[in-house]
Order: sequence, then structure tokens, then C-alpha cells
Amino acid sequence: MFDAILIFTGFLMIGALLGFALVTLPRFMAPSRPGELKSVTYECGERPIGEPWVKFRVAYYVFALAFVVFDVEAVFLYPWAVIIRQLGIYGLVQMAIFIGILVLGLAYAWRKGVLKWV
Repeated sequence: MFDAILIFTGFLMIGALLGFALVTLPRFMAPSRPGELKSVTYECGERPIGEPWVKFRVAYYVFALAFVVFDVEAVFLYPWAVIIRQLGIYGLVQMAIFIGILVLGLAYAWRKGVLKWV
């Protein structure tokens, strides 16, 4: 038991040291010659026109977030479908509750107009 903790601690320390080294060493080793040309936004060799920050409608982000929620649902459905016979009726009820909550969320998003693209 103690050996396993010692090995885990060693790996943790080596990982932390490696992460620290990979973040700090380039600051000391890489050449640094800042200039006006280096601070310009790169757009395929063309001179930048206008502001670099473009405002997007919040609806795009909300639509993307709704997609992620239902994409994660699919990730949870696959392992459940693989072992459904082992879970029995208990697993079926739990998944029905999970899907029901997600359907309520979808209905709420639909009613609020989140799914309208334009």
C-alpha cells in the first residue's frame, strides 16, 4: 500500500515539475524582440481593416450550449444501452428520468425561442 502511494506521489511530483519546466523554460530560452509589426493581427498577409473584436449575438452561444447539452446526453445513452440487460428495470427507470429531465429542458428552450437560428 505504501509503495503505491510513493509511486503515485513520485508521478505527481514529476508531472508538476515537467509542467512547470515546460511553461517557464521558453521564457528564458526563446528570443524576444517585440515590435510594432509583431503586435499586428495576422490576416493572411493583408493589412487588418476594422476592429479585431467582432460582436456576435448571444443566441449563437445559447444555441451552441444547447447542442452541447444534448450531445452529452448521447454520450450517456451509449454506455447505458450497452449494459441495459444487466441493469434491469431499475436502469430503465433511471434513464427514463434522465431523458425526461432533458425533454423538459428541450421544451423550455423551445418555448423561450432558443432554437430559432435567426
